[in-house]
Amino acid sequence: MKFHRNDPPRVYEVGTNRTIAISDIGDIHLAPNEQVTFVTDSGMRHDFTRKDWGFYATPSINGRLANEGFKTALVQNRSGRIYLMVVEPAKMAAFKDYCKVGEQTVLQWLDQHGVEKT
Repeated sequence: MKFHRNDPPRVYEVGTNRTIAISDIGDIHLAPNEQVTFVTDSGMRHDFTRKDWGFYATPSINGRLANEGFKTALVQNRSGRIYLMVVEPAKMAAFKDYCKVGEQTVLQWLDQHGVEKT
């Protein structure tokens, strides 16, 4: 793994009204079969793995993510773009507010039993 830090970070605005500032702090370069794990303040873990054909962008949705306690949603924005979002259940209210303000719709919740329709 190699990490290239953006110093200073590249900052750009997103959202329907460009009210959210994102700080791009750098690039992680993974070789095939290398993994990085992102950890929340509460200790929940999310793995990102490089393969020779691309990436596993999430651990198994109905296995590891569910076991960590995450909820996973397919979300569509008002422009029709679809995203996979991984949500901490304790922060579900903040996620719902984010979707409402950003004019985003949860298309499907994915859980340990497969697809949960909304």
